[in-house]
Amino acid sequence: MNVAGVVGGGSGGGGGGDTDLKSSSLSEWTFTVSRRYQHLLDKSTPHVLHRWIGFAVVLFIYALRVYFVQGFYIITYGLGIYILQLFLAFLSPQVDPELDGPSLPTSRSEEFRPFVRRLPEFKFWYSITKAFCIAFTLTFFSMFDVPVFWPILLFYWLVLFVSTMKRQIMHMIKYRYVPFTFGKRRYNGKKASVVDDGDSGRP
Repeated sequence: MNVAGVVGGGSGGGGGGDTDLKSSSLSEWTFTVSRRYQHLLDKSTPHVLHRWIGFAVVLFIYALRVYFVQGFYIITYGLGIYILQLFLAFLSPQVDPELDGPSLPTSRSEEFRPFVRRLPEFKFWYSITKAFCIAFTLTFFSMFDVPVFWPILLFYWLVLFVSTMKRQIMHMIKYRYVPFTFGKRRYNGKKASVVDDGDSGRP
């Protein structure tokens, strides 16, 4: 009996060791994949045009999927609402002038201060691309294909877009800021020149 107990205990301990080894290998593999994925994201940061071309391809594939399936309009509507929220954050300053006072110059005599977005360009691209990939995956599950009259959803989204953008434009006019930066000021001697360097990097 004692020998059997010792043998049984030894085999049980060996099974536990195998489980720990497998979980350790899995976590190491997950860490390696995550690190390589982050490395690819870091390398893609300065390539603004290529990133947005890739997003256009994803958008085109999703549009084809919805067109041929003729369904999943609820998913598309939710995706549109999410994109609208991202776009508003992309157009908004990091510091809201209504809450913290004016942080941007209101006259030419004031010091030049670049526009800092609430949502940087890279995060905007990453979030919108990931959203389309998730929505594309959801179109393969019939439970999300809720029958709905899609023109109503489209009309409601257009009304929401127009009203939201109108409010955002009024906010821009009131606090005198432009969310798009076409260049930065460089001083050559006595005159300042504007050089186009884009908004390509992470914050």
